Amino acid sequence: MILDFAEIRSKMEMNKSLDFSIDVPGKTEFDGEHIEFLCPITVQGKLSLLDEIILLDVNLTSELKLTCSRCLETFKYPINLEMHEKFTNNISKEDEEKDLILLEGDRLDITEMVIDYILSTLPIKKLCNENCKGLCQHCGINLNKSVCNCDNEDVDIRFAALKDLFGNKEV
Repeated sequence: MILDFAEIRSKMEMNKSLDFSIDVPGKTEFDGEHIEFLCPITVQGKLSLLDEIILLDVNLTSELKLTCSRCLETFKYPINLEMHEKFTNNISKEDEEKDLILLEGDRLDITEMVIDYILSTLPIKKLCNENCKGLCQHCGINLNKSVCNCDNEDVDIRFAALKDLFGNKEV
């Protein structure tokens, strides 16, 4: 979506309502993972002008298809975020204000900015639910769906040699 900032500067009103969708086709690669947007990103909010600084305040909603970090199953992840950005094409304002994005001209395509913002807010460890049991370390079965008969005794590798020394007794 291309925003035209000249439009807001030329009008008497200092605010412009935004309500549009961004379609993200296919899968997006982020941090070595394939992430799929299951529905378009809905962008609702406003643009406002304040002393040569354009403020973008929007709410972003969508739904993603992610892969669980523990059990490797895919799951739906709802998105509902607030995004606030400041823009200017006045170089002197950039020095005065922090977090300003300097524009060349009066037009900006915010599609990539919105997608990057959503991806940057994703958790490092993506879990299908808080109590996900993950996969068995030995046979690889999904422990959320069934129980395996593997010996899943946790042994601190620093003490494994002592266990062997004492004839497999617990340490």
